[in-house]
Amino acid sequence: MISSTITFEKTFDLGGDLTVNRLGYGAMRITGKGIWGPPNDREEAIRVLKRAVELDVNFIDTADSYGPHISEELIAEALYPYPADLVIGTKGGLTRTGPDQWPVNAHPDYLKSALEGSLKRLKLDQIPLYQLHRIDPNVPAEKSFEFLQKAQQEGKIKHIGLSEVDIDIIKKAGEFFEVVSVQNMYSVDNRKWEPVLQYCKENDIAFIPWYPLNAANVASQEKLKKVADKYQATVYQIALSWLLHHANNILVIPGTSTVSHLEENMKAADIALTADDMQELESITTGS
Repeated sequence: MISSTITFEKTFDLGGDLTVNRLGYGAMRITGKGIWGPPNDREEAIRVLKRAVELDVNFIDTADSYGPHISEELIAEALYPYPADLVIGTKGGLTRTGPDQWPVNAHPDYLKSALEGSLKRLKLDQIPLYQLHRIDPNVPAEKSFEFLQKAQQEGKIKHIGLSEVDIDIIKKAGEFFEVVSVQNMYSVDNRKWEPVLQYCKENDIAFIPWYPLNAANVASQEKLKKVADKYQATVYQIALSWLLHHANNILVIPGTSTVSHLEENMKAADIALTADDMQELESITTGS
């Protein structure tokens, strides 16, 4: 018996009114080593951003902390004035003290300066999607939420999302504003946040996996390779395709600093997995 192909939605309505293609681009890697400072090849970074849009990417994820500031500046340099349908999501709530160092600061005063900086660097009057990068253990979450609520009321933010949160935090934030996206670490072999994904799916909230290519453990590599060989694809393309097939509220944002790798990632949207493929991939041991 031939296993039937599984279809998946190509787009998602972010916040109910911003239609984005589900395979987007994460702009963290267009910075220096340790996500610190400028990229080694600035012109290639610009080419990556322009090529992404040419390949129908209309959702780009970034943050003020990427560089810091570098990623947002490059996006504006490469793409402004922006295509009418381009949705830029940025984040605030992490500071930088050096390569690979990410202290949390979600105090309203800091978030205010972060938001104002992002607006200026991205050359926007309103951020389409502004995400709280982390809940600050030293600041009551309600204080951070109150700031975001106020900024949205002032028109500086259209939609608001969260990152690395559980269901209780999503519900608490929902008392202040509509949560339209949740960005948690998630991949075919790391499904710690599966309950959050399902909650988001039930409530029409976009789920945006960060580190979507965590294809590192041996068991997952073997099973990914088995499916990849079937389609003459890479294990990374199959890992991305699995995300697209797994739930229609998942927005996939693989990051890269080269055009060739970008083009390879984008081909994942053309892979049509079967029910048998999905069963094989679903059996991968999940991380925690």
